[in-house]
Amino acid sequence: MESNSKTIVWFRRDLRIEDNPALAAATRNGSVFPVFIWCPKEEGQFYPGRVSRWWLKQSLIQLEQSLKSLGAELVMIKAQSTLSALLDCIEAVGATKVVYNHLYDPVSLVRDHNIKQKLGELGISVQSYNGDLLNEPWEVYDDDGKVFTTFDAYWEKSLRLQKEPVSHLPPWRLTPAAGSVKMCSVEELGLENESEKSSNALLGKGWAPGWSNADKALTEFVENQVLAYSKDRLRVGGNSTSLLSPYLHFGEVSVRKVFNSVRLKQILWTKEGNSVGDESASLYLRAIGLREYSRYICFNFPFTHERSLLNNLKFFPWNADQAHFKAWRQGRTGYPLVDAGMRELWATGWIHNKIRVIVASFFVKFLLLPWQWGMKYFWDTLLDADLESDIIGWQYISGSLPDGHELERLDNPEVQGFNYDPEGEYVRHWLPELARMPAEWIHHPWDAPLTVLKAAGVELGMNYPNPIIDVDVARDRLMQAIFIMREKEAATNAADANGTNEVVFDNSDSVGDLANPKVVKGKAPCPSSSSYDQRVPSMQKGSTNKKRPKPAEEEKKLKDNWLSCNIKNEGKISKADDDLCSTAESSSMKKQMTTSKNSFSVPQAISMSYDRKSFECEASSHVKLQKEEEIDMEINSGKNGAIAQ
Repeated sequence: MESNSKTIVWFRRDLRIEDNPALAAATRNGSVFPVFIWCPKEEGQFYPGRVSRWWLKQSLIQLEQSLKSLGAELVMIKAQSTLSALLDCIEAVGATKVVYNHLYDPVSLVRDHNIKQKLGELGISVQSYNGDLLNEPWEVYDDDGKVFTTFDAYWEKSLRLQKEPVSHLPPWRLTPAAGSVKMCSVEELGLENESEKSSNALLGKGWAPGWSNADKALTEFVENQVLAYSKDRLRVGGNSTSLLSPYLHFGEVSVRKVFNSVRLKQILWTKEGNSVGDESASLYLRAIGLREYSRYICFNFPFTHERSLLNNLKFFPWNADQAHFKAWRQGRTGYPLVDAGMRELWATGWIHNKIRVIVASFFVKFLLLPWQWGMKYFWDTLLDADLESDIIGWQYISGSLPDGHELERLDNPEVQGFNYDPEGEYVRHWLPELARMPAEWIHHPWDAPLTVLKAAGVELGMNYPNPIIDVDVARDRLMQAIFIMREKEAATNAADANGTNEVVFDNSDSVGDLANPKVVKGKAPCPSSSSYDQRVPSMQKGSTNKKRPKPAEEEKKLKDNWLSCNIKNEGKISKADDDLCSTAESSSMKKQMTTSKNSFSVPQAISMSYDRKSFECEASSHVKLQKEEEIDMEINSGKNGAIAQ
């Protein structure tokens, strides 16, 4: 490549200087034109929530300052079309090349592939790089070239593929490409409006976005916290996890750097015979693996944001109860641990990963609400909202993955409360109406004697709700729903065999049945590609999503064994649950941030179609969302909570 080439560096969720493959490649080959394009229209139903947009704004401010100190200005553009904005930049500077780092969510896959094709047709060289993963999704597959659908098999293979650590050092200086386009300031991007600024200001007291702060957070975790990760990670209060999830989502720190830093510690502890450190490092690396796996699943099965990976769940009779959905969002279910988690989420945009699992499980198994609703609400409210991680988490909880929770499993929030918040400190912090309840009764106040309730100032049904549904009733409803699902599935299979099958529609049947995709090799999708370039899924017609294996003799015993985590064994912590304690975890005891009222829309059917001949994903450009009334309860909490740094 000629040294005088002009390259557009398209920043997205890779907002860092260090270990940025696209930036490093552009810097080696001449002058650069860094650009960030904000196109709300293209975000569709996955337009980021308030706290996520706040983080993005702060991260862009630091990136802008860092690039300016290196000699180049970050051009920020608010556009109606990303492609049009890129073309304006190319024309303004006379660029001959565009570089960027890969994204793997379904919206980005469609957009990036189309942009690469259009620019290639215009003779513009486009090269993309892996700046987000240890291994690309198309690099990890089984001996038959098929995609893995269980995490353990995927992670074992992925670890075997690990290469020598490669890191791209920050450039000493950048040569800016001459030219100008209509640009805007970070304020003019419109990432936060005036009504949000007072609430957002409090976020800055507990969080420090930006790539240099991400590096500090990583150092703090590796040097001072990872050793105790194995015993601390399940505590729902206190600084018990890495705090790295929002940094990883926005690409402010390289996952390679995180992995290699922890792996180096593990090697040292292993040599020293430090078994605790070795276990802690293994657990955290496995959590990194789950983040990798989320991208892997979303890339190879691009419909998973709206459809279960296991095909039989299309027959599940979800209960689309708006009142139950609202009670869950507001933390008014009558189950203290669930309510505390949801109120913390509403107030701060953050909850510990174990609480995420608990509130999601309650949502799906107790209320039978569609998991897609819960996933979308997490996307709208979490500070570290990450589509791929949310998808894998909600599908895991809803029994939608081959190695996820059994659909029959029902976890009792009362028992989980005594497991993870035995003294009730977390509940008291977020439910001030239960602040004087004794630890013995705080996780099941409905069983407390009237004298205890009166002394604690609790009036069930008045200042704190009765349980929205009884545990036994929830168990019966779940079992009934499972039997209905299996009856419908059996009837459909019988109709298939007889050639009289009726089409069964669900919220994502437009996707159709797809086989496990094989890895795409050989011909690149567009003329301007390289060995680094991103690929797109290859879809093949056939039977896709296998059911979770179940021995035939167990089927007849289902009714007797429908509760895999009942009152006798709910106290046990499963290995699978431990694995979900990922980099999306953090301390839950932080200074509270009051949130302005927002409306939430229930996602309706959205569709994606796949052109198997060109391997091109085409997303539906119109997403219909059902309007719903505003969440009308502001949660006020005390002023003495400490924010974890």
